[in-house]
Amino acid sequence: MNRTLINSLEEGKETKISGWAKKVRDTKYMIFVILEDRSGSIQVSVDKANQEDLVKKLDGVLPDSVLEFEGRMVLSEYVKQGGKEFLPTDVNILSKAEALPLEENANLDTRLDYRWLDLRTRKNSLITKIQSELVKGMREYLYSQDFTEIHTPKLIGAASESGSEVFEVNYFDRKAYLAQSPQFYKQMAISSGLERVFEVAPVFRAENSNTYRHATEYTGFDVEFAYPENIEEVMSLEEDLLIAGLTKVKEKYENEINDLFDTEVIIPTKPFPRIDLQDLYKELHERYGYEIPKEDVGDMNNETESLITKYAIEKFGSEFIFVTGFSSKKRPFYHMRDNDGNPIGYDLIWRGTEITSGSLREHRYDVLAKQAKEKGLGKDVEFYMDFFKYGCPPHGGFGIGLDRLTMLLLCLPSLKETMFIFRGPNRINP
Repeated sequence: MNRTLINSLEEGKETKISGWAKKVRDTKYMIFVILEDRSGSIQVSVDKANQEDLVKKLDGVLPDSVLEFEGRMVLSEYVKQGGKEFLPTDVNILSKAEALPLEENANLDTRLDYRWLDLRTRKNSLITKIQSELVKGMREYLYSQDFTEIHTPKLIGAASESGSEVFEVNYFDRKAYLAQSPQFYKQMAISSGLERVFEVAPVFRAENSNTYRHATEYTGFDVEFAYPENIEEVMSLEEDLLIAGLTKVKEKYENEINDLFDTEVIIPTKPFPRIDLQDLYKELHERYGYEIPKEDVGDMNNETESLITKYAIEKFGSEFIFVTGFSSKKRPFYHMRDNDGNPIGYDLIWRGTEITSGSLREHRYDVLAKQAKEKGLGKDVEFYMDFFKYGCPPHGGFGIGLDRLTMLLLCLPSLKETMFIFRGPNRINP
């Protein structure tokens, strides 16, 4: 007898169901088990007087044990589980659970110690499914636009890509490093002639940042493509990408997100508002009396990002806003610059948090070499510079932190809630 998912049960048909015993209630005359699989849940009712063999098998079974029942589903107006009840003829104990060490209202760090148990709740497992659907929507959009998915190495021989620290590892007789992003290899793919590429993969940052939005390992969604006419084309593609992903989530999970997270999936409309950084400083000063600290001039900080969203909603009715006009001192060396020496790039802010940095990339070897030298980069980027010696098309792209995007989508307080397994400065297990 093949297993049937709970939401596919047909009335009166003999079948087999398997799942977690989410609740076990032993009364005077009956044993009730709420069985749950990936599709839903159902009440399984065992009659003590007439099913002594099943009663013996269920003796001592605790919630979260994995059970398999044979029997049939019937409709019952007395059952709360959707008016459906499963009447078993046999039970098989697939895995007997001990008493759970995780209490219902445990603090977040304790929950992360037992993350595999924490994920068994409907709400937490739904976060993972929502993120999967978000990626599916974005992937499908890029495939429809003739993009190729690539898989770049995470063990690299050079330590430099941005201002972030890197994790050093032993690699046989030499040192290697965990990749901070696929940036160099995305650009290599452009140089190889692929033209339009993307990757969904882990990113490693050895930053001792204990904040709600940082992690030492997270999932990046990176996009790169050749021959953009200008930075507006890069922005436009990202707008379409995000709209596609959010639409996919809304279509499948809108009701559950409303119920469990008390928030709404809002699909933005194009174009997202844009503002130059200097104009933004002026707006924030005039509206909110905010002055950017001297050390952050030419860039943004957490307070700036928070106020940007407030401004974007008040001025444009949008939760998304592109910010351009950053200082070359605050941007990586590979960003293309305009005639005034300013990087041609942007950050995208959503709900008070930066979710993307994007730019046109410098593809001319001599210019790129000069900008690398300005940043004090030498041997670490020699292998990267080789990608541009033999011809490379103009190109641009961006990277999105997928876990941060999911956190903002569901209005969660921390990346720790969003990630399947969180890694931070103080957490390397489970």
